[in-house]
Amino acid sequence: MRHKAIASNNQKSSKNKPSSNLKMIGSVRVRVIRTLLAIQQGQSLSSVLDPLLNSLHEGDKGFAHALLLTTLRQWYALARLLDSLAENPIDEIEVRTTIQVGLAQLLYLEVADHAAIHETVEAAKEIEFARAAGLINAILRKVAKNPNKFRKKCDKNHSLPNWLARQLKQDWSEEYTALTQGLRQPAPMFLRVNTALSATKDYHKCLGDADISADLVELSSGLQLANLDGASSATVLTPVLRLAQSTAVNFLPAFADGAASVQDMHAQLAAPLIQLALTHKIKNDDTNSELHLLDACAAPGGKLAHWLELLSSNKEQSLFHVKQNDLNDNLDSSSNLDNTNKIIKIQLTAIDNEALRITRIHENLQRLNLEQSQNKSISLDIICADATRWQKAPQVKTDSAKNLAVFDAILLDSPCTATGVIRRHPDISILRNEEDVAQTALLQADILHNLWPQLKVNGYLLYITCSILKQENVEQMQDFLKHHNDATAIEFTDECNWGIAQDIGRQCLPIDSAGGDGFYYALLRKKG
Repeated sequence: MRHKAIASNNQKSSKNKPSSNLKMIGSVRVRVIRTLLAIQQGQSLSSVLDPLLNSLHEGDKGFAHALLLTTLRQWYALARLLDSLAENPIDEIEVRTTIQVGLAQLLYLEVADHAAIHETVEAAKEIEFARAAGLINAILRKVAKNPNKFRKKCDKNHSLPNWLARQLKQDWSEEYTALTQGLRQPAPMFLRVNTALSATKDYHKCLGDADISADLVELSSGLQLANLDGASSATVLTPVLRLAQSTAVNFLPAFADGAASVQDMHAQLAAPLIQLALTHKIKNDDTNSELHLLDACAAPGGKLAHWLELLSSNKEQSLFHVKQNDLNDNLDSSSNLDNTNKIIKIQLTAIDNEALRITRIHENLQRLNLEQSQNKSISLDIICADATRWQKAPQVKTDSAKNLAVFDAILLDSPCTATGVIRRHPDISILRNEEDVAQTALLQADILHNLWPQLKVNGYLLYITCSILKQENVEQMQDFLKHHNDATAIEFTDECNWGIAQDIGRQCLPIDSAGGDGFYYALLRKKG
């Protein structure tokens, strides 16, 4: 599928449509303004950031990046401040954008008054809005006289579109203030160590030797799984490295050689959770000689790579350990997932519906030395396909449900509005609208309804989003269970040191003390 965020289809009115040339020419501020105009026209930050930075001299890249991201994070707060400062409504989006860039410099980047004001006014002239120079100059000078006052005014309320703020108030009333303030802050940088190559503690030491400060964070996950003899809890520890300061990947030890990946802390829960359920299934199923696994909506491949790393790790390297209360021995995620040699082969299929994003998967796996697994018992098939319609096996009209049930486990990193990762992708606040939520929920339901019949009895489906809106998460799961009597939700145990327990699944919010993004997890099992 497309990036887990769904692009909005809303169209700007002709009155608000930018008329400026969007080519990367002119001063640094002009190029930032043009980039912001492109985003308001529907282009994502990820698609315009590199063209911006690549167009600049090395010495200007840091300032441009800070100015762009800061303006986006404070976008709606700055817009409301602008409206309160203007005597008459300002409708021209080029003028509004230019002023907001100037305000961001004065209030959040502490650029010298004369430089921020003069250069911003000059930028307006460069984009052929010289007629607004006097207005821009007057507003910025007023703010420069008392920046603390206006910064407090900006910070007092949220910097989100009103529809999203209302929805968060409804979904998370107790966490509302922390959420709306937290979403406008930068997020920490996390690393996942490729455990198929080395242990997390060893790479942690390598970072220290390179004078890169990092904390080791351990996420504990517990599931209430069913044994032949009854219920049993199973737990797994996931080690994560959190950098004290964001660092360019070319400075990270052996990054180009696949030693580590940049991945949010809460995103690193996905592969260990589905692996934990799988390991438990194997222990209690004597019929397996071959595992069929599916990563749906796999691009850009972070969770897929993590899953392959766990599958490929040998017993000595594996950091994935399973503890089950009713068993005397422990399992780990060895190369064939089993201590009794029941599994002969693992077939892992990954699908995504965009060819360019499929290319990203291949690039990421190649860097991590996972394009072709060293373990010959693991085969990987990456397919460009639509998860709402794709079928692994040909459908037989007489007995389609039985024929389609081919997967032992499905990891579904579902498309969503991506409201949980606004700190990293602040353009989301601009690109989404209220109607997108319902449309996204319908798309999620279509994917679930298509994939569920392809899951074997006693198989597991892990549903994941990077959204913090309940309609896409717990409410989606509640609706799914109402329509699928053969589905049961697996409970998370008190062993979890992450997220908030929901009626179904757990919700991570981007206000966690460790700094992780907003993710939702629910694990379903198909009943016999």
